[in-house]
Amino acid sequence: MTPILEEHAAEVAGAAERIRGHVRRTPALTTDLDPNLRLKPECFQVTGSFKPRGAFNAILSLLERGERPRGVIAVSSGNHAQAVALAAAGVGLPALILIPEDANPAKVAATRALGAEVIQEGITFANREQRLREVMAERGYTLVHPFDDWDVIHGQGTAARELLEDEPDLQVVAAPVGGGGLLAGSSISAKHHRPSIKVIGVEPAAADDAYRTWKSGHIEKLPTSPTTLADGVRTTAIGARNFEVMFQHRLVDAIVTVTEEEIAQAVRLAWTRLHIALEPTGALPLAAFAAGKLPPGRTGLVLSGGNANLQTVATILASQ
Repeated sequence: MTPILEEHAAEVAGAAERIRGHVRRTPALTTDLDPNLRLKPECFQVTGSFKPRGAFNAILSLLERGERPRGVIAVSSGNHAQAVALAAAGVGLPALILIPEDANPAKVAATRALGAEVIQEGITFANREQRLREVMAERGYTLVHPFDDWDVIHGQGTAARELLEDEPDLQVVAAPVGGGGLLAGSSISAKHHRPSIKVIGVEPAAADDAYRTWKSGHIEKLPTSPTTLADGVRTTAIGARNFEVMFQHRLVDAIVTVTEEEIAQAVRLAWTRLHIALEPTGALPLAAFAAGKLPPGRTGLVLSGGNANLQTVATILASQ
């Protein structure tokens, strides 16, 4: 085991202690799909996704280091937005979130309900980073990046850490990959637990930048934000820190892609047979499992969230 892995794993352990009391320890569920399958349903997490793990760790770490920012700022399609809003409110900091105009309305409403200021007008996936820099300069707020931040990565790694504490004999762990925070954190926890465990990232075939990156050995960027049911992974490229963990240090064994129909089938499976209200992004590992795209063995799926656009889910369920 390398010193780098030991160092990152120690940071994940520290994050677990730091965020205890702010997030839920979600269960490891069995299913009747396969006796060797375990589910980590982060749809049961506060705000409905895994994102508060990283947001709380990032903001609490800022305060521990003696930094008291004027406020925090983030750019997000919804789940990270809610997480930052909740974590900031918990320590009495203002939160400002830039959310693209075409984001899930339910996620936008939930972010505002948690007390954050939301800017949507004129915000697109194409210009949001530029607008972020402009607003940061205007307000003097501190950025909480959705994935390319060590504190966020270590916080997200607590989900897989819990899963492996509950199910130590797992041979495969699969998680969605967008920007890479959850998968990078999961790979740290999994490889520290047992180096032989297989860590698999799952993304839509329509948003396959991580797959291309894995194949090429350098960060690949999609020319435009992809169109996919899995709106939580519409990033055009993984972060530099995430690339370092997943591919430079080889903590991720493979990236697999799933089709839009396979994603829809997984949502139907989750809602009608497992009775778990997953959003399409959260169903990505289940889609890969159901399609036979994961390695054999005792398998844990990190199901990242359940903040679904109900109109999208209704359309999916009606189309079976």
